Amino acid sequence: MGKDLADRFPAARDTFAAIDEALGGGGGGVALSQIMFQGPEDELTATQNAQPAILAHSAAVFAIVGEKVAGTLVAAAGHSLGEYSAYITAGALKPADGAKLVRRRGELMQKAGEERPGTMAAVLGLPTKEVEAACAEASQQASVAVAANINAPDQTVISGDPEAITRASEACKKRGAKRVIALKVSGAFHSPLMAPAKNHLQLALERTEFSNPAFPIIANATAETVKDAGRARRLLADQLTAPVRWVECMQHAARLGGGGDGARFIEIGPGAVLAGLLKRIVPEANVVSLGTADEVTKFMEAA
Repeated sequence: MGKDLADRFPAARDTFAAIDEALGGGGGGVALSQIMFQGPEDELTATQNAQPAILAHSAAVFAIVGEKVAGTLVAAAGHSLGEYSAYITAGALKPADGAKLVRRRGELMQKAGEERPGTMAAVLGLPTKEVEAACAEASQQASVAVAANINAPDQTVISGDPEAITRASEACKKRGAKRVIALKVSGAFHSPLMAPAKNHLQLALERTEFSNPAFPIIANATAETVKDAGRARRLLADQLTAPVRWVECMQHAARLGGGGDGARFIEIGPGAVLAGLLKRIVPEANVVSLGTADEVTKFMEAA
């Protein structure tokens, strides 16, 4: 993960080195970049490494392409932990500080999941309003189910207490969902079950240097633009218990980008999941995914 970027681009190597130094070693004192480049996979996918590794990958890509796109960016957004990467692209947060924050975030989420075990499931082929109604129907005083990630018009991830998610899953099937897929997670993320982690994350955010972003960031929790550091901190904490309003975020971004086929999107980081979701939200959008060294090289060489 990211090794091809480090091999080919000095800016990526520098980014990985800065994050390694900030984190002071990953699992067993090993540098995060070594775990990213060499594994083992179980170390890389461990919460304390997975979240900063994804951020490091995104930050490394932007360190390469940032100058090329400077002056053309009108807004940025990131899905869940990717919102931290968005603030990095806007110069509001240093990559090393972002990596420390998301590692702390991962630890807090893990602890909250251990204290009150929860789960998540992906609901496919059912409009979000129907999913929300099913969650409301399934929730009781002692157990909660909520729409947590509104990823596409017909793809919503639900989150909450296991028994409530079981009830909500069945309710979604009765309402016509094509599939409901249980997710392998360590907690009920983006739900009220993460409340114990929120205050601790807020404290970590307050202790981290933030600048006002150079361009607006579209927040997960509100799908509205953020232009100042104080609000950024508050909404990043809120994000733990609030749904990721990704459909609204991308619709807002498309409007800011000129609307219709005039909106140009660049996805940075591993994979192309967000590009795929975008095509279901804004079908006419022009999008390119930059994750591998070859993709970045092609982008940099383009006129």
